[in-house]
Amino acid sequence: MEKKYKSWMDSHYLKDRIKNPNIEVGDYTYYSGYYHDKEFEDHCVRYLLGDETTKSYKEIFGENYEFDKLKIGKFCSIGSGATFLMAGNQGHNHNWISAYPFHGKKEFSNSKDGFKRVGDTIVGNDVWIGTEVIIMPGVKIGSGAVIGSRALVTKDVPEYSIVGGNPAKIIRKRFSEDEIRMLLEIKWWNFSVEKINGLMEYICSGDIKKLYDATIDEK
Repeated sequence: MEKKYKSWMDSHYLKDRIKNPNIEVGDYTYYSGYYHDKEFEDHCVRYLLGDETTKSYKEIFGENYEFDKLKIGKFCSIGSGATFLMAGNQGHNHNWISAYPFHGKKEFSNSKDGFKRVGDTIVGNDVWIGTEVIIMPGVKIGSGAVIGSRALVTKDVPEYSIVGGNPAKIIRKRFSEDEIRMLLEIKWWNFSVEKINGLMEYICSGDIKKLYDATIDEK
């Protein structure tokens, strides 16, 4: 069988490969999946309706049924085997005496549905997600964040934070608060390719003030 990735340096832009209508991915975001050698949707996104086997979910749950979505911004880098767990609590209600999902089992006709929606999982722009990271349902990751390999992300991650560990904790901020404010103001990831190329000298440096000044001067 032909491998999907030729080497660990190989990667795929995701936007044009996504089939599930409940996944949204921005321009230039890529997945580098050599070490797990499966498509992003097949390995990384779990328990999300709308895939090849559950694409008729609207016929089952109704046209207006709200289900959690996975939304990933532009220019994100996703390492091999990163995992997004979806579908809220997946029917396991830990506030009940039993967290077992009785609902839907024909033997337990008097059961209640323990499913609880926790909202969309949202990844901002220019986020680096390391290999085998696990991101729990409903987590929001701010733009510019870096998630260390094999981190278990259970809570929202602020913009331009570096997090790691199990559970993931903030290690440090990448830049000063003033520099983060400038980056979030200019939102370079929304520039045209031509404009990004023209500013590449600054983008590929740590001098945020120069990038900010060059961008503001153009307005």
